[in-house]
Amino acid sequence: MTDDADSTASLPVTLIVNGRTHAIKVEPWRSLADVLRRELGLSGTRLGCELGVCGTCTVLMQDAPVRACIVLAVQADGQEIETVESLAAPDGTLGDLQQAFSECHGLQCGFCTPGFLMLATDLLRRCAAPGREEIRKCLSANLCRCTGYSAIIDAVDRAATRSGSPA
Repeated sequence: MTDDADSTASLPVTLIVNGRTHAIKVEPWRSLADVLRRELGLSGTRLGCELGVCGTCTVLMQDAPVRACIVLAVQADGQEIETVESLAAPDGTLGDLQQAFSECHGLQCGFCTPGFLMLATDLLRRCAAPGREEIRKCLSANLCRCTGYSAIIDAVDRAATRSGSPA
């Protein structure tokens, strides 16, 4: 007979989030998104569908976009994770990509914005000058109900045309 208390015992996990190491204990069923928000206070990682469909929870794990709502925190043990909070300068100055989103009105309600910013960050790191079709294809993985995507595509395109690292 299995003791139910044993099946939910907390496990030690080390997460390297935005360059900072966090040693915490988590229940094995908790999602990375939940731990980022509740344990580490990084509320930029949003929870939308919690099924991995909408993309609002997109973070970079080991330099690849993942849906933090369907990755268990224990699966992220020892992994490097970047959240939307990593995109601004330490003094709060917006990064080029964030600034482009603001300038191009790619924010609207803002709920999906962190996920789009993280997808676009990955794209711009892999391809310094993506075409609009490549941007569109990349961003089609996330859902937005407000902008119609044009302003978001414009923002990524603007950031890609600026000098320096956009992300």
